[in-house]
Amino acid sequence: MTDVATAVRQLLATAPEKTLPMTYQQVAAALGLTPPRTIQRVAQALEQLMRDDAASHRPFIAALVVSRRGENMPAAGFFELAVALGRFPTDPTQYAEAYRTEYQQALALRSNV
Repeated sequence: MTDVATAVRQLLATAPEKTLPMTYQQVAAALGLTPPRTIQRVAQALEQLMRDDAASHRPFIAALVVSRRGENMPAAGFFELAVALGRFPTDPTQYAEAYRTEYQQALALRSNV
């Protein structure tokens, strides 16, 4: 796991629940990442965490990070990878429900850690 991915997992695992979900920019700022490519580095770390979580049969901790655009949901890449990893349905009309379930499972896992 990269240092950024490790730091993102630690941040999301310990952040107060009232601060969640966090945006990609908030994660970058909390980790003290500086340009260039701050959001890209956060996104790559989240993708790595999703792969690790899928391999370990854990909820995606990356579900706790959302885009500031849209409806309090992750960016498209989250859904694409979740489908590729076999965790989300291929039908985009089912993404929102699958995401809400994943978000709740990720929150529940945090409280058990």
